[in-house]
Amino acid sequence: MTFGKRVVLHRKQLKLSQDDLGKKVGTSAPIIGRYERDEIKPSVETAKKIADELGVTVDYLIAGSSNMVLDKKLLKRIEDIEALPAEEKDKVYYFIDMAITYNKTKKAFAK
Repeated sequence: MTFGKRVVLHRKQLKLSQDDLGKKVGTSAPIIGRYERDEIKPSVETAKKIADELGVTVDYLIAGSSNMVLDKKLLKRIEDIEALPAEEKDKVYYFIDMAITYNKTKKAFAK
């Protein structure tokens, strides 16, 4: 997926018009439209503003190598986990692993 398609996807999910997004990042609706159609690429500063408004990372918008969304909330949680003492971190990972295993098992038996 391209930068432009990712911008369109998240802008629409947030129910923002091109004009709304343009005003928030300091540009116009026609320029946002050109970004979305991949006709032009924004500057790094503008890409960061767009990512911030859409609640995603710049890397997600431009990388194109993964469809996984690393939104700001998820990144904040990861940072909070990393700041925990090792013993507490292990407990969090244990529960995450347990939830993942449960859902994979549930999915496998549902087939």
